Amino acid sequence: MTAESFPLTWLYAPGDRPEVVGKALACGADVVLIDLEDAVPPDRKDYARAATAERLTQRQPVPVHVRVNALDGPWLEADLKALTALPGLSGLRLPKVTSPADVVRVAERAAPTEGGTRAEGGAIPLHALLETALGVEQAFAIASAHPDVRGVSLGETDLRADLGVREDAGLDWARARVVVAARAARLPPPTQSIHPDIRDLEGLASSCARGRALGFLGRAAIHPRQLPVIERAYLPTPQEIATAEEIVKAAARDPGAQALPDGRFIDTAVVAGAQRTLALARRLS
Repeated sequence: MTAESFPLTWLYAPGDRPEVVGKALACGADVVLIDLEDAVPPDRKDYARAATAERLTQRQPVPVHVRVNALDGPWLEADLKALTALPGLSGLRLPKVTSPADVVRVAERAAPTEGGTRAEGGAIPLHALLETALGVEQAFAIASAHPDVRGVSLGETDLRADLGVREDAGLDWARARVVVAARAARLPPPTQSIHPDIRDLEGLASSCARGRALGFLGRAAIHPRQLPVIERAYLPTPQEIATAEEIVKAAARDPGAQALPDGRFIDTAVVAGAQRTLALARRLS
């Protein structure tokens, strides 16, 4: 398992600021998210698209995903036309998805054409952002709407406003819902939404610990200083690594369900979790 196959840190950068995108690509994030939507004012949409397309004519040092403009807005068609054949594009983030039809429509419009030049070839991975009550209600249907959907996650800033939630705990049900939907659709665990206060690293660490307990894996960031906090929060502790090694060794000796000497019961599901822990631990070496 590599950082690319199981990323923990996703760093947003505004598409209309190429110099910031360049810095983001060099700061150690597993994935860079170029934003053409909320971070870019209307009068700079065309410039942001053109600058992003120019950069993605070549492969990048880390995977680059682009958050395109609103699926029902005037800029989406131009975004897809400019970006989908480029070799530096690793995925598309779809904002404010509310139905399976949203995803299917983009997948069909972004389908590779003969003579395309994308480095990875084939279909473009789509990641659906659920940012409204309706999107959360449709979580599994969206997650399983099309083979090109490779991930779902929450956009908590918009969701908080839509629901009128004042306390952070008010989003826990929606968070659990998207974790379950991703698993049911056989997708990777979702990444956490951004922590908006870039100075509050203690709060970020606490929030990441909460997200990890709920089943998330990794997190989107809006500033490079948040990256090491997120990575530390989601990497296994020495005790977790030791426990996982013990479980895997016991399973190698006896593949069936069993109880360890201290009374802990392990089976196939427990072993799979231990293997994932060890895969993540390899990032520490």
